[in-house]
Amino acid sequence: MKIYTRRGDEGKTDLRGGDRVSKTSPRVEAYGTVDEVNAVVGLAYPTGYDDVDEWLGEVQNHLHIVQAEFATPDDDTDTPTIRDEHVEALEAWIDEADEELEPLQSFIFPGGAEPGSRLHHARSVCRRAERRAVALANDEEIDETAVAYLNRLSDALFAFARLVNQREGVEERSPTY
Repeated sequence: MKIYTRRGDEGKTDLRGGDRVSKTSPRVEAYGTVDEVNAVVGLAYPTGYDDVDEWLGEVQNHLHIVQAEFATPDDDTDTPTIRDEHVEALEAWIDEADEELEPLQSFIFPGGAEPGSRLHHARSVCRRAERRAVALANDEEIDETAVAYLNRLSDALFAFARLVNQREGVEERSPTY
């Protein structure tokens, strides 16, 4: 398979199924930003903590599924889909992380140890992906579970960042007003 095709030189790309659309379409923006989240999660992996790394490995697979969903405008029985169980897995991981964490008392700055900072970065990119998915949902029908997944994932990445930073002995910093 060739890496370059020259088919995108005029600002269009192929969706799954063969339709050609502008690279600035809300659908391409949505799955492109999910791809960016996946790349930033890849920067955070490995964190050095087996449980978090296992979660992030699952997350990367889930994000690939979201991308496939967003790249497929028509219902296609072959398209993998994000299901409620994927969202529930994120919730279980958040709960597991929260059991170890000190309760959050105020807003905190993103940052900390390198893996924690990278997870905070992934969280902020995930929020953008969620906004792009909501914009797409305003124009076209998409699976609501994928939007819920992105919403919950940003929460999970926040919890993972806090957990890694705590394990690294990095104190959270809060803004002063």
